[in-house]
Amino acid sequence: MEGYILEWLNLLGRWAHVITGIAWIGASFYFIWLDNHLEAPKQDAQISQGVGGELWAVHGGGFYHSQKYKVAPPSLPENLHWFKWEAYTTWITGMFLLVLMYWYQAEIYLIDPGVSNVSKPVAVIIGIVCIAGGWLAYDGLCRSKFGQNERTMTLLLFVFLSVTAFVLCQLFSGRGAFIHFGAMLGTMMVGNVAMVIMPGQRDLVAAKEQGRAPDPIHGIRAKQRSVHNTYFTLPVLLVMISNHYAMLYSHAYNWLILIGLSVAGAAIRVWFVQRHFGRPSWIPLAVAFGLLAVIAAVLTPRPTVPLAADAPVPTLADVHTIVSNRCASCHADVPSQAGFTAPPQGIVFNTPEETRRQAETIYQQTVVLRAMPIGNLTNITEEERATIGAWYQSLNP
Repeated sequence: MEGYILEWLNLLGRWAHVITGIAWIGASFYFIWLDNHLEAPKQDAQISQGVGGELWAVHGGGFYHSQKYKVAPPSLPENLHWFKWEAYTTWITGMFLLVLMYWYQAEIYLIDPGVSNVSKPVAVIIGIVCIAGGWLAYDGLCRSKFGQNERTMTLLLFVFLSVTAFVLCQLFSGRGAFIHFGAMLGTMMVGNVAMVIMPGQRDLVAAKEQGRAPDPIHGIRAKQRSVHNTYFTLPVLLVMISNHYAMLYSHAYNWLILIGLSVAGAAIRVWFVQRHFGRPSWIPLAVAFGLLAVIAAVLTPRPTVPLAADAPVPTLADVHTIVSNRCASCHADVPSQAGFTAPPQGIVFNTPEETRRQAETIYQQTVVLRAMPIGNLTNITEEERATIGAWYQSLNP
């Protein structure tokens, strides 16, 4: 019954996370695009009222006229829309999923004894420290003198994220390391909204209502954090889907792959921002696709671990015995492994014929990617992986 409840909570939480994430990222991308396409107002009346830029657009059969004030309008409107709950609910639903899957079920998804034999409480504490400490370190950098120079800030942030990715990949399963890296970035993003951007906007509104000049530092900080958020977005989206691609997180150099893909995502976003201004450079795209090409080359399948030279060619019966012992606890009509209510992807290994039918999948997941058994829960040995590899090679000489 517990597994059934967890499955439903996972489904509903993931659905809500995707919905709210679309709302947040969509609004963020739109306002970045809008801000970068504003044109100087053409009417003296608008200029005298403090309008700094405007944009005309047509969408869905209607015309829209957007205006941005240099500071604030002469008088505040009765209804002023704020954009914050998209960010907050995305973070809340994301943390709900993190707790549900990676902390509550840490022994399945977060801990890999082959990487680091940490206990469940210690693993959860490390995860909490990573997420909270990541925000504190990032916010401290932004507020320090280093944050006043964007090039210096970018370099320091790159070093910080690289070290964090490396440490996480030495402590957690690859899948757990990736998702905690993304959760840390996502927390930085929502922290920027809650702790910097929204307070600045509230001060701007209060200053207007009180008839005083707003503190310009709020605008400077909000602009910096908004820029950071737009470049964090694609790396976070990558991490959200990375658990479907074991070739990424199961690699020996998974931390380098994570950083490389994050840089590629940020570079692609740089190109889009430049394109908004009508002067795109091909350098960011060259960097992005160059990194992707290098990563694709690194991810080519690794050689199969060979059996002893005098070992007989493994039979289907040999492999089915291994699969029954190491894989069938999850891949059965009724899984015996806690946390699973149905066989992943509907794959079962009840009979030798079903094992033979899934030969390529078994080989890819256990030998090439080494992603299964998940977290090596069933303690498959190197000899057993080699047996599966030799058997598959005998089928495909």
